[in-house]
Amino acid sequence: MSAPASLLRRAAVEGLGTAALVAVVVGSGIQATELTRDVGTQLLANSLATVFGLGVLITLLGSVSGAHFNPAVTLAAWFTGRRTGDGPALRDVAAYVPAQVAGAIAGTVLADAMFGKPLVAFSTHDRFHSQLWLGEVVATAGLVWLIFGLTRAGRAHLAPLLVASYIGAAYWFTSSTSFANPAVTISRAFTDTFAGIAPASVLPFLVAQLVGAAAGLGLVAACFGRPAAADDEVVLPLGGQQPAAPARSAEESALA
Repeated sequence: MSAPASLLRRAAVEGLGTAALVAVVVGSGIQATELTRDVGTQLLANSLATVFGLGVLITLLGSVSGAHFNPAVTLAAWFTGRRTGDGPALRDVAAYVPAQVAGAIAGTVLADAMFGKPLVAFSTHDRFHSQLWLGEVVATAGLVWLIFGLTRAGRAHLAPLLVASYIGAAYWFTSSTSFANPAVTISRAFTDTFAGIAPASVLPFLVAQLVGAAAGLGLVAACFGRPAAADDEVVLPLGGQQPAAPARSAEESALA
């Protein structure tokens, strides 16, 4: 097994992965609106591209950084790891979150550039509605429940497929179309295209996502109980060192 990547490399991978994810989300939204005027078809194209792109990115980069690409996931991993000692340290959080936000904004600018749009144009798409905030709570809670539930169930190797599938489904069953990611939410304020969100709508979305992350951890605890302080079978929610195991090592978690 190769040595764990340095914090600098892991943070860079988080930034690059988040940039690629947002480029997929924003770029496919722009492409969809240029191909059809039917909003349902636009959302279908946007969601399918996101599912495929996210699955690829988790599979490709999960073994390096854990493939969080999401500050809510990083913070949840830090919170749950405080007791067991197998989650990211505060210095990891301090490196990951800015990298994710910066990468997300870069991905938005890249998508706009590819389609000849203004590199930065603040969105006019108002999403300031209480039902959308509830949708974000539900979407983020489900995402965190899934990610950490897979880890606790010893099925983290299924994360690329299941996390991507969940996000694709949540596009359709939540009123907000499942942003479920603070970095992605912030970055989508910088594009006045299909995927955009007006700057005034961003803060309530961020609050809803943090509430949803806490609710998701509550669901994990309700379903699986509190994690043991030391567990040789644990799958880390961060690309770090594994506890020693005599015959095999746990697989890296791949999170979104």
